[in-house]
Amino acid sequence: MIRIGLISDTHGLLRPEALAALRGSDFIVHGGDIGDAGILEALRAIAPLTVVRGNNDREPWAEAIAESEFLKVGGVLVYAIHDLSQIDIDPVGAGVRVVVSGHSHKPGIEERDGVLYVNPGSAGPRRFKLPIAVAELLVVGTSVTARIVELA
Repeated sequence: MIRIGLISDTHGLLRPEALAALRGSDFIVHGGDIGDAGILEALRAIAPLTVVRGNNDREPWAEAIAESEFLKVGGVLVYAIHDLSQIDIDPVGAGVRVVVSGHSHKPGIEERDGVLYVNPGSAGPRRFKLPIAVAELLVVGTSVTARIVELA
């Protein structure tokens, strides 16, 4: 079993609870709106990191970060993009099993046409009354399950 930790919308705040929830991950995906390059260093210290740039990542340190990325884990292809409304591929046609996004700050998991769409929500500053959360993917062969982890 492979565990992929998902985090998004940190906006410069990496909570200790988020780090604790991600520990033990084999890989981590950050869905953008990072807010500070130090967050990427802290996540890379836990596991290999795939990261995409969010609409608020405008500082020079973020210029080299792509707006979308693929991650192949075992028999599963994961596609990451910050804002799902800007998806520029056909996930089914591309063989993608999981699409990870952020932007809305609303955690959610939905399966459509055999593709699992996961938004881990926001792990950074609270926005409105939305929960503070991360998520995880568990990969066994080509099987994937996802769950949202709300942080206290």
